Amino acid sequence: MPQAIQDLAVAPPDDARSPTKGSEFAPLLRAVKAQGLLDRRPRWYTARIASNALLLTAVVLGVVRMGDSWWALALAPVLAVLSARTAFIGHDAGHAQITADPAVSRAIGLVHGNLLLGMSYAWWNGKHNRHHANPNHIDKDPDVAADVLVFTSEQAVPRRGFRRWLTRHQAWLFFPLTLLEGLALKVHSFRDLRRQPRRDRAVEALLLSAHAVGYTTLLFTAMPPGRALLFLALHQALFGLHLGLAFAPNHKGMAMPDPGGEGWGHLRRQVLTSRNIRGGPFTDWFLGGLNYQVEHHLFPSMPRPHLRKAQPLVRAHCHTLGIPYTETNLLESYRQALRHMHAVGEPLRDA
Repeated sequence: MPQAIQDLAVAPPDDARSPTKGSEFAPLLRAVKAQGLLDRRPRWYTARIASNALLLTAVVLGVVRMGDSWWALALAPVLAVLSARTAFIGHDAGHAQITADPAVSRAIGLVHGNLLLGMSYAWWNGKHNRHHANPNHIDKDPDVAADVLVFTSEQAVPRRGFRRWLTRHQAWLFFPLTLLEGLALKVHSFRDLRRQPRRDRAVEALLLSAHAVGYTTLLFTAMPPGRALLFLALHQALFGLHLGLAFAPNHKGMAMPDPGGEGWGHLRRQVLTSRNIRGGPFTDWFLGGLNYQVEHHLFPSMPRPHLRKAQPLVRAHCHTLGIPYTETNLLESYRQALRHMHAVGEPLRDA
């Protein structure tokens, strides 16, 4: 057994008896720091950013050269996958995984979010950081606020009209609805501009507009209008589906803290509300490292390639404290998430 795991195995027993004590997390943090797992990996990220940029450029050139052929539509799924890679880079920049310099992180986020995806970096980053602070908390986590989907029976009961019908069938509709997520992100981004300070609003609006103009100009000058619209719909739908497949397993169906104020410390708040996905290199790549959701939530600034290395330390520490560490395969994670959403709509179906 590695020395770092041995150190975790002898954590003071008081930690296990007092779930609110900050010292529950302290031994794990020391072990992770000792392994250098919080050290940033600029070369790794530079290679990923450069390769992603080259592949995006190749797709753009392919669209220009093949626009007169129906074969150009075959590039839409490729672009959807690369768009998800782009989103993952923006996500990591927002967590300061790439660099400790806030200005550089913001620049990377603006390029990969606003310019390349048409998604506001400020809007998404603020929303996502609130989620990280209180995952699955019905009053504090924007990701479980009642919207198109709901996540508790209390949210479901007041629904009326079309939203009531959506809630009754939300488990069946979840993945079809993700096909609209790519466009929904753009709508939310433009709406959020009103909230931003004037200077930030100008930069974000300029880059969002540049994306919209550049994206539509590329498609409608390279292809006939009908084919351009079909490419746009296919690309955005598959991009949204990819994001849905990556984010759905992380928290849905996991513990939801008491809105009145659950006394969990950082360790329990993050571990009990998160689910890991087992798999190999393809799973790590396809889910952008978010399959190590427990580790990511415990250490948001940890570089993506270190999450896998931190997993044995976190699992051993949770075992020592008797804290459930949830891990399953990808298909089972979807089953659990959909089963939870189906159960939430039960009162409406009974009515």
